[in-house]
Amino acid sequence: MEPLGPDLSQALPPLIRNRRAPIKSLLLDQHLVAGIGNIYAAEALWRAGIHPKRAGNRISLARLSALTDAVQEVLAEAIAAGGTTLRDFATPDGSSGYFAINLQVYGRQGEPCLRCGTTLRAETIGGRTTAWCPRCQR
Repeated sequence: MEPLGPDLSQALPPLIRNRRAPIKSLLLDQHLVAGIGNIYAAEALWRAGIHPKRAGNRISLARLSALTDAVQEVLAEAIAAGGTTLRDFATPDGSSGYFAINLQVYGRQGEPCLRCGTTLRAETIGGRTTAWCPRCQR
């Protein structure tokens, strides 16, 4: 499934609602949705207020709807900014992506949440490090 397609909000919730895996792992599963990477999954989960370890089948339809909106917003913003340059990534024309300046949680563990001020935590989920706010994300 294409994450920026118009059918994401209709198609994704039924796929997630029947799975016990952590939502972060489900978002990174390229068999469910193609193209959502670790950074963008963490950012979308923060925007939607969903804890990355919450099982897919334990998320309400309303929150899954908010998540699909957040995924599309994050990806659209990242594309408009030219992607996310963290180390040595460059676009084919050699320029850097500037979405990194908009990161709210990714790579910010130990720092205050920009929404509530609570210290961000991090953990490895599905082999990927993810940061989240213990107050804003449930």
